[in-house]
Amino acid sequence: MSEAAGAGLTGVLPVFKEKGFTSNDVVAKLRGILHMRKIGHTGTLDPEATGVLPVCLGRATRLVGYLTDSDKVYQCTMRVGVSTDTEDMTGTVISEKDASHLTEDEIRSAVISFTGGYDQIPPMYSAKKVNGRKLYELAREGITVERKPSRVYIRRIDGVTILRNGDRMQVSFEVECSKGTYIRSLCRDIGEVLGTGAAMESLERVRAAGVEASECLTLSDIEDRVSDGSLGEYILPIEHFYEDAGRLDISPDLEKAVRNGNRLSCRGTADGIYRVYLPDGTFAAVYEIKKGEARLCRYFLE
Repeated sequence: MSEAAGAGLTGVLPVFKEKGFTSNDVVAKLRGILHMRKIGHTGTLDPEATGVLPVCLGRATRLVGYLTDSDKVYQCTMRVGVSTDTEDMTGTVISEKDASHLTEDEIRSAVISFTGGYDQIPPMYSAKKVNGRKLYELAREGITVERKPSRVYIRRIDGVTILRNGDRMQVSFEVECSKGTYIRSLCRDIGEVLGTGAAMESLERVRAAGVEASECLTLSDIEDRVSDGSLGEYILPIEHFYEDAGRLDISPDLEKAVRNGNRLSCRGTADGIYRVYLPDGTFAAVYEIKKGEARLCRYFLE
């Protein structure tokens, strides 16, 4: 494979993360496949979870924070009647309760009741830090610490499906939520409302930063596209993620100011967020215009 496989690549590569890989594993493998260092992912997925992981390449790494903050959509299946130390079915079972008495209406009502904002306590098996230590490191040492709840927002929960198989009860649903929401902990909290406990059984992220699972490539797909030279066709340009912003083509006398990230005078231009282009058509930055003055939001030139 060419040493220049990733030479000049800038944009967002829509990756489908498969089971068994951490999000950082994906970045490490891409560095080897593309022979480039400037790569960053836009939101951690647990090793057993699958789905959409937008990966920023080159100058697009400046988008990481912006895309990480976006809402995510997940397809989740949880097991009702069981609680584990990891809040999913990979952990050690700490309690089991009979859930056969629960009606479908009771289950559906409990799931949907979490729509809106609520204060969620993160799981012990997570990368959140307490006093400089990652929670999962403490958990592996058998240490449980108090965790402060974080405000999360569940935009919607729908498609609730209930499957009974003997003593086993599974509930599947699609959830759209804010950054920082732990779906494992959502399952735990639903289980508490039901009074039986619940643990996440499977999770797939089906949309993130506006990227759909159908647009994504596996690591194997990416290797194939590098080999046949077609990978560039799958990389989303930076400006794709600012489609709702206006377009501002600046005149040659303002080019230096934009290259320096300076404020611009834009009298007569409506307030709002704008994609700013240099006279040669190069996408340079995102600016916000207020009362005729444009201020830099994000800079994308070298």
